Amino acid sequence: MPVINLTPIDPNSDVTTTTTMLHEVIPITGTIMSGVYGTFPNDTNIKNYTHGMFQSVFDYPVLSSSANHIFDLTIGYDEESSYSSPANPQNAKKINLYNQFAQLLLGYTSSTADSIKKFESDLSLDGYGEMKEVFFIPFSRLLTKDEIKRNSFTITFGTDNSWSTPFTSTKVLTDASASYGSSGGVGTSNGGDFGVLYDTTNNAHGVLFYQAGIAVVSSSVFTGVTNFADGSTVETAMKDLPITGSTNALRHRIQDISFNNTTEINSTIYFCRVPHNEYNYSSNPSYLDGSKIRVKNQEDDQPVSYITTVGLYNDAGEMLAVAKLSEPLRKDPNNDITIRVRLDY
Repeated sequence: MPVINLTPIDPNSDVTTTTTMLHEVIPITGTIMSGVYGTFPNDTNIKNYTHGMFQSVFDYPVLSSSANHIFDLTIGYDEESSYSSPANPQNAKKINLYNQFAQLLLGYTSSTADSIKKFESDLSLDGYGEMKEVFFIPFSRLLTKDEIKRNSFTITFGTDNSWSTPFTSTKVLTDASASYGSSGGVGTSNGGDFGVLYDTTNNAHGVLFYQAGIAVVSSSVFTGVTNFADGSTVETAMKDLPITGSTNALRHRIQDISFNNTTEINSTIYFCRVPHNEYNYSSNPSYLDGSKIRVKNQEDDQPVSYITTVGLYNDAGEMLAVAKLSEPLRKDPNNDITIRVRLDY
């Protein structure tokens, strides 16, 4: 039978809390998006839906039991955009998608229903550099965990005019200006913290929302690409093609995506203090032999015990948690011991 002595823990001096951030590198190659499973655009790891509002990308064929959803692709534009026209396929859906993401990530400028904020390519989101025609890339929680780590996101697009060899020239977007411990390069909105996505010439082409795990990429990243889709510019594709047609073209031009995710581990640490005059005896029946302590050779020898387990109890004496030591700790009246117990959640 284990020791059942209970020693109170002082919440002011014996308890503390910590937060640990764990990061994992997430590389997504363009071959997963186009070319590995089946023939583009009918890849077996791509799922299109009857509503036609977005498509989902999986790491294995959709019907495989091992398939994991990794991200979605869709497009949208503001109703005030020059792209918008009632004659466009799915025009209302494209506008609704833009408004839905803007409402979720940015919120409203006022209390009126028609005051949804607009996506903008500058950090302050103050009305300068509006992004009215965008691609949305919401990553699955399986990949992003609690959030995307700042200053770790990179996405590379093929920007060559050739449809068959789009990666002869590329454009890389990163959130390189965003970092922890610095206010520069990071802002906050309804959707959480965000960083602006810049190319190598410091031109802004999008916004990355870290906690939401959503990248918003402006169609301006493909400005000058005359063959964004097979035979059309990005403007023509977003206007004249259904949403699936534009997302297929985008998927065909993503060379790779890389970022670090973040898992936040919160811990409560209890310092269980064992003073010199306590826990020197055991209530285990094997500790005694004929009413004598087994570990004593002489009557005046000091008692000795070994601590193997720590239990945490509530005020009612009910055990809430048990911690096993990796090896027994010798305890006698000559030593004090502090055992550090950490609960992660």
